[in-house]
Amino acid sequence: MRHYGIIGYPLQHSFSARYFSQKFAREGIDAEYSLYPMEDLKSQIEELLNRLDGFNVTMPYKQAIIPYLDALDETAKAVGAVNVVHQRIGYNTDCIGFMESIRPLLRANDQKALVLGTGGASKAVCYGLQQLGLTPTLVSRTKREGVLTYAELTEEVMAAYTVIVNCTPLGMYPQIENCPEIPYEYLSARHLLFDCVYNPEETLFLRKGAAQGAKTQNGIEMLYGQAKAAWKIWNK
Repeated sequence: MRHYGIIGYPLQHSFSARYFSQKFAREGIDAEYSLYPMEDLKSQIEELLNRLDGFNVTMPYKQAIIPYLDALDETAKAVGAVNVVHQRIGYNTDCIGFMESIRPLLRANDQKALVLGTGGASKAVCYGLQQLGLTPTLVSRTKREGVLTYAELTEEVMAAYTVIVNCTPLGMYPQIENCPEIPYEYLSARHLLFDCVYNPEETLFLRKGAAQGAKTQNGIEMLYGQAKAAWKIWNK
């Protein structure tokens, strides 16, 4: 039997176990997929690297896992974050899922994007946006060089950035009453809001954007896209 899983914290609402277990059953593959919630990466990671045939990586370990791997593929190296591991090599399929999902929604005037959050998901999204010809700018609560704060999102800034991607967990179930603190009143039909969160299907971030006429997309297609790419890596 082959052994797969997902590491991160928390994991109680993970989609991956159901998705991959059903796929193994449909394909007739003798394999199991388990959840490995880890409050401390260092204490368990070597054991899992030696025992598992492959695994997914989710928050908050997409960057922290890199020093424990033997190598990264070209995409993971360019992104600087890993969400799939196979034979101690790190891959990033988040950017594949993201690009496949957002590409059909982009319009000719979409040239600049605000990326909310600075974690591993945001790195994959920035890489994907650049591959699609857009210029991304990170937004964080903390002021840094080259990074905007939420307080700096003026009406002029919001008008210039027609694509906004939420890479934070704000609004994820069960805390569905939360959303990024952007000035929603400056949104219009010219904007596209993309949320990497997929549960609930319509987050408060997307709902407030839609109320202003913005086009919206949740993270479910991105989720399936990255999972399909992970499957190919494990079974190539």
